[in-house]
Amino acid sequence: MNSRAPAGPVLSREPRHGTPILDAHAHLGPYNRFFVADPSGEAMLRVMDRCGVSGAIASSMLAVELDAESGNAQTAALCETHPERFAGYIVVNPWQDSVGQLERWHGHPSFVGVKLHPDLHEYPLDGRRYRPVWEYAERTGRPVLTHTWAGSQFDDLSHVDRVATDHSRAWILAGHAGVAPSSFGRAIEVARRHPRVLLELCGSHNHGRAIAEMVGAVGSAQVVFGSDFPFIDLRMSLGRVLFADLGVQDRAAVLGGSMAALLTGGHTGGAALLDRLERGPAH
Repeated sequence: MNSRAPAGPVLSREPRHGTPILDAHAHLGPYNRFFVADPSGEAMLRVMDRCGVSGAIASSMLAVELDAESGNAQTAALCETHPERFAGYIVVNPWQDSVGQLERWHGHPSFVGVKLHPDLHEYPLDGRRYRPVWEYAERTGRPVLTHTWAGSQFDDLSHVDRVATDHSRAWILAGHAGVAPSSFGRAIEVARRHPRVLLELCGSHNHGRAIAEMVGAVGSAQVVFGSDFPFIDLRMSLGRVLFADLGVQDRAAVLGGSMAALLTGGHTGGAALLDRLERGPAH
């Protein structure tokens, strides 16, 4: 087993320094299914600083659940206030003018990709109403983070497999990697078939052994750290990676290197945050 040295600051209750950490799956605002004591960006920053997390890519829960336009405006405001710490996903709800949202926010300097939640939208990931998103992803090179849930009629890993087959130039982050431990093997199979499918790690059922298995099977370039913060405790989500049996280079890639490399692949957006990551953390 690897030394626990990478997790030394955690054990001593100090912020982690050294490897820049980019959280690829965060949210903003209250959510009716989870209690969050303070869902504000300022509260999130305090916890990020406490954990040594350099930055996060966030999507608004207002946008996901009720009002894409107003929620995306909330995300833009957060990123404009803290451009070195936050970038945003454009939330697209297939029932609320998908094309209009992509056109409205594409040119905004804070947005770096798209966020989908087919289970909450109650619409299948491979349905025609999401087609503008996949065409946008192939045209721009911007990644799409989608919720996945094993056995869902809307975003099972089989849906990811079909979309990746039909839109082979799109970068897809399989959020939660299917969630259930019984689905991690299927997630690995999908990622093996599709090199532009990345496995995102947040979820209450994930653990260090599964993370090491994913990295061993598909490589650290296809595995990215996400927390689901503030719904899931950022310390817990980060600890899974810090204590996983990974080599130094693989751990650095999962914690932020792979996602940062994807975001700098030829398109604009999130420039201040990416510059901060390149300089290294300064907590």
